[in-house]
Amino acid sequence: MTEARPHRIAIAGASGRMGQMLIEALNASDDCQLTGALDVATSPAIGLDANGFTGRASGVLIQSDIRQGLQNSSVLIDFTRPEGTLAHLAVCRELGVKLVIGTTGFSEAQKAEIAAAAKDIAIVMAPNMSVGVNVTFKLLEMAAKAMATGYDIEIIEAHHRHKVDAPSGTALKMGEVIADALGRNLKDCAVYGREGLTGERDPSSIGFAAVRGGDVVGDHTVMFLGTGERIEISHKSSNRAGYSQGSLRAARFLDAHATGLFDMFDVLNLK
Repeated sequence: MTEARPHRIAIAGASGRMGQMLIEALNASDDCQLTGALDVATSPAIGLDANGFTGRASGVLIQSDIRQGLQNSSVLIDFTRPEGTLAHLAVCRELGVKLVIGTTGFSEAQKAEIAAAAKDIAIVMAPNMSVGVNVTFKLLEMAAKAMATGYDIEIIEAHHRHKVDAPSGTALKMGEVIADALGRNLKDCAVYGREGLTGERDPSSIGFAAVRGGDVVGDHTVMFLGTGERIEISHKSSNRAGYSQGSLRAARFLDAHATGLFDMFDVLNLK
């Protein structure tokens, strides 16, 4: 029997914390292979072995040239920043390389650009690649439908001091899942922080609060606050391993698709 060909995966932001976690996950995988590594031209890691931080050479050098970095890969996993992801997207679309996007903070126009590219290549895009977080999304959908009236909904998230966007993409996705389940539009009912004389709480609103500090990987809690009781649904990440494993599942999922825009509900068959 012919042995299955490994999934050929490139990593964007290869010298960063998430990039290194993804490379470690690839090293531990039986069916995935690191075949490309990208980083910004100013990174001191350019030209170094992508696996060097583990003490073992991979033969894959970290490069700033996107085309060269993707030439041997079928999928790129990208947890960078919107401008970097869009630059990678353009080259992936040109070369036919599929894309797993874990980057957050996109504008509506940038999201439309990604959706347009998905007509030519297959893309999995999710604000959080963790399997546990996506199961949490499903639980929130169920809870929102069951507690559609008589409960106030608040979302609290905490992340490390280096995170540049707020609320987190995961918190926003939680709000979208809940709003959709309630037949609302999050843009119309979201309240981002409160200060001063705010007046009585609008019962149709969904509140957000963001905490930034230390090395918190990612904590998210949704509170459904009723009369005489409250329900809290939480997910807490102690490290980024869950994001890495979910990303590899997304990359494997893309093997069966030539084009289209998917999310982790598609990958995990939660729809």
